[in-house]
Amino acid sequence: FLCPCSAILSSYLLGERLNLLGKLGCLLSLVGSTVMVIHAPEDEEVTTLEEMTSKLKEPGFLAYAAILLVLCFLLIFYLAPRYGQINILIYLTICSVIGAFSVSSVKGLGIAIKGFFAGQPVLQHPLTWILVITLVASITTQINYLNKSLDIFNTSLVFPIYYVLFTTIVITTSIILFKEWVTMTVVDIIGTVCGFLTIILGVFLLHAFKDMDVSLGNLPQVLQNEQPAPVTRDDKNILIEVDNSSIAPEDKPKVFMLCT
Repeated sequence: FLCPCSAILSSYLLGERLNLLGKLGCLLSLVGSTVMVIHAPEDEEVTTLEEMTSKLKEPGFLAYAAILLVLCFLLIFYLAPRYGQINILIYLTICSVIGAFSVSSVKGLGIAIKGFFAGQPVLQHPLTWILVITLVASITTQINYLNKSLDIFNTSLVFPIYYVLFTTIVITTSIILFKEWVTMTVVDIIGTVCGFLTIILGVFLLHAFKDMDVSLGNLPQVLQNEQPAPVTRDDKNILIEVDNSSIAPEDKPKVFMLCT
């Protein structure tokens, strides 16, 4: 809910332009988020660091994490220096990919904190410090590239797009790490997919029509002033029109001769 609300507030507090379609896109993002929360699956119960370690060591998650790391390095060292200033997706994709590691670290540290207050020797467990280092590094990277994106692009566009990318990565990470899809019913799966598609539609409205001057006040004028699209004719039609000219004989040029 934070990103769509931030986009709306930035149009009022920061004076950034957000038209009617952009506000409608933010509303659709909020509706989609609500639907996803309602149909979200329950997390698999993981209560100890040993269980968390076994989850992190599974081949599926290791392959997924390796793919994310390769993608992240490609974005940071190759694409960002070349296209980061002109493409809004570069910096935001970096933040979203790194978000997969921050969410996993927060989940593991939450288990470690509970174990600490329960008297378990979590400080002696190596996973605790690995999660702390991972969390600090991922959050620092996210803040860095998110600030770069906010310095270049409109806030009303940055937050909703970042919200969609981040949500996609987080859902995928949870499904692979905790196998949440096992406990999901068909209704929950359909609801989650529909909610996510609604969010994508909202962001599309926000981004695709950002340059249009559309508001409730001038909406009737915008609809009335729409001009029909010009008809494109190919060479064949033009030749036919030339051969079948509708010029009347009396309108054709005449030649006069003078005789002496």
